[in-house]
Amino acid sequence: MSGAVSSALPSAAAPLSRVNRAGGAKRVLPGFHITLGFSILYLSLIVLIPLSALVFKTFTLSWEQFWVAVTAPRVMASYRLTFGASLIAAIVNAVFGLLVAWVLVRYKFPGKRIVDALVDLPFALPTAVAGISLTALLAGNGWVGQLLEPHGIKLAFTPAGIVIALIFIGLPFVVRTVQPVLEDAEKELEEAATSLGATRLQTFTKVIFPSIAPALLTGFAMAFARAIGEYGSVIFIAGNMPMISEITPLIIIGKLEQYDYAGATAVALVMLVISFILLLVINGLQAWQRRRAGA
Repeated sequence: MSGAVSSALPSAAAPLSRVNRAGGAKRVLPGFHITLGFSILYLSLIVLIPLSALVFKTFTLSWEQFWVAVTAPRVMASYRLTFGASLIAAIVNAVFGLLVAWVLVRYKFPGKRIVDALVDLPFALPTAVAGISLTALLAGNGWVGQLLEPHGIKLAFTPAGIVIALIFIGLPFVVRTVQPVLEDAEKELEEAATSLGATRLQTFTKVIFPSIAPALLTGFAMAFARAIGEYGSVIFIAGNMPMISEITPLIIIGKLEQYDYAGATAVALVMLVISFILLLVINGLQAWQRRRAGA
């Protein structure tokens, strides 16, 4: 009987395999083509069409006009400040965001839920409110500023204040990206490393960090991209002094107020291209890290 059943199995399985091969185009979820078309349409309306308008408006300039618009000394100074401050803020957030995520995942302490909720405060707080609050706190007559300025430390209306504002708005991206990865980490691997004589530092660098590195790079990229385009929280604390504390988004707003739409889109296009290249490099590093961890 069992032999008859086993001999019948190949004949029963053969038509099924032919159906699978013949129906290779079928999807597990129904409505694939409809959802794909809707997704492409949505992305086109929200992302591609506005970016295309940005490019087409820039093309109304000649090459000489474009070059003059994007390489003016005031614009170049704003590039250095915007990308430099964003990079510094993203690096700081990568370090301290990892620390905050580690504390929230690995330790229990009174008020933990309050601290966890405060991490999301920059998401919910309007950026203008954040900028005004930081300015009131760090200005010469503020709670912190009045203690620092007698020692020659001035934070408000300087590039340092811009970095602080960008750190404030970028921290949640790193924490919320790394936190779930730490929660899902296999503690058995850490225990095995400890039992084999590894120190805490060796366990972190050889076992824990490789598993969270892709998530950390993702959080870094998100914080960096968010900082590049930030306007509301920075405009109040920057001081907006040309060549010193003027960010590129403010340059773009100024050109729009002067009805120089082509000049504004030219500067915005440069920021878009540089940001895309940097994010592409970061995503490439992230993919390399994943392949290395899988190997």
